[in-house]
Amino acid sequence: MLLRRRQFLQSSLLFTVGMTTTTALADQPIQAIVIGSGFGGAVAALRLGQAGIRTLVLERGRRWPITPAQDTFATYDQPDGRSAWFRTTTPVYNPRPIDKYAGILDLIIGNGINILNGAGVGGGSLVYAASTYQPTKRLFERVFPKSVKYHELDRIYYPRVRSILKPSPVPQDILNTSYYLSSRVFLEQAARAGLPTRLLDINVDWDIVRQEINGTRRPSTIIGESWYGINSGAKNSLDRNYLAQAEATGKVEILPLHVVQSISELGHKRGYRVVCDQIDEFGQVLARHSFICRHLFLAAGSLGTTKLLLKAKATGELRRLSEDVGKYWGTNGNTVAVRAGLIPTNPTQGGPSTVAVEHFNNPIAPTVLVYAPFYGLPQGTLGSLGLNISQPDGQITYNSSTENIDVNWPITSASNQTNLQAATFTYNLIDTANTTPQRKPTTRIRHGSIPASRLLDPDKLQSNLVGEVSGASTVAPLGGAVIEKVCDSYGRVFGHSGLYIVDGSLIPGSAACATPSLTIAALAERSMDRILNDIRIW
Repeated sequence: MLLRRRQFLQSSLLFTVGMTTTTALADQPIQAIVIGSGFGGAVAALRLGQAGIRTLVLERGRRWPITPAQDTFATYDQPDGRSAWFRTTTPVYNPRPIDKYAGILDLIIGNGINILNGAGVGGGSLVYAASTYQPTKRLFERVFPKSVKYHELDRIYYPRVRSILKPSPVPQDILNTSYYLSSRVFLEQAARAGLPTRLLDINVDWDIVRQEINGTRRPSTIIGESWYGINSGAKNSLDRNYLAQAEATGKVEILPLHVVQSISELGHKRGYRVVCDQIDEFGQVLARHSFICRHLFLAAGSLGTTKLLLKAKATGELRRLSEDVGKYWGTNGNTVAVRAGLIPTNPTQGGPSTVAVEHFNNPIAPTVLVYAPFYGLPQGTLGSLGLNISQPDGQITYNSSTENIDVNWPITSASNQTNLQAATFTYNLIDTANTTPQRKPTTRIRHGSIPASRLLDPDKLQSNLVGEVSGASTVAPLGGAVIEKVCDSYGRVFGHSGLYIVDGSLIPGSAACATPSLTIAALAERSMDRILNDIRIW
């Protein structure tokens, strides 16, 4: 079986890599380099290209174009190496053996936390649940410093991002189908508990979802697939909007399968050197490249950006970096739960994540619960992700012996325990309101961390059909190079002219009870307005 999968992956190598070439020559100065192609990097690339600035985007993962056969991605029932970034087992759900490959989902095992990240052209947009969620003003101002004005984001930058992504809530005709029974049950049970609910703005093409329903497209969204990508092409990931528009300017070049190893400063206002390894899809190093740029944009995600900064600080390549690099890291208050003992729910269907409970007046802490279809759950259960305001109590440190980072999350911290208790309080309200003589929904809190083998594994998340809440994993790592500690509110790194941070690493641990993609992109749009003005007068 593994051999057959490997043969498939080798055949795909010709389609996505071939002989990778670039017009950017080693050690030839480039105006701008962007490291990473997620929400921050994609915004930076587009705005640089539109400004006429020659820009190189370095992305560690491969491209994932939707094929006519609609078989770009691995599936939950038949996973292979495409599901994971160089692992020998699948990163979520029931662990299965796979070939090591430059797959789409990266699992990082930290101390007290497991972290999931996307890998590929489009970054986290390839694997996220497509939720485009704006936080409230009140909660936003609890998290962000006063130098970032909510009204400015609300009036200018959130709308600007939406104009590119074009998200929308699930249409009623789709919500009424059997595939979205789980979403309807989720809404109905919360309503019985008197809790506010909402239809989330989702970054998918609902016409393609309708084609899945009528059988003219491969079922993907409607059967809950998302973590490994959506084969029907319904997900509007960044490679299909921001990045496509960036490349269309003729000024932006994206180099996939280029893993950045180090960054260093050439001298005050002389620019930066970026050293990266070009790899094939099986991890073999094909070449090492060294690029020089005047302006360097870090957008490799919370862990990737922080790692590059910590390594540069440890090796003396960026000597003036703040001592706060690696600090103020958080999990976006993520919890994972499975409720059990319910009426029929079709719990594995109806994706990606269309509905939410907004319990902002939770007496313990404001809490949002987002429905999430988990593969393998039995009938009568519901999976969900919790969003809270987590204090940035975590820290990332650089380990010189392994040349890697260690992620430390104090799972027993007061903040983390408060969020677990708040989520449990909300679940208990819903359970109580939906208890009948025939059914008794249950949810119980679980303290402590879970091993990677349990991450989103339905057989492990539930025990005798009793739900479980866990705060030991996150799909939205934030912080490590935060605003007003490592950089200013526009991402300009203190002490290093021409070095910028435009991703989730500058957010202090929480997106204020919301998924972070919209806020990351909006902050990047805001930063680029100011940074481009700086570049013009450089």
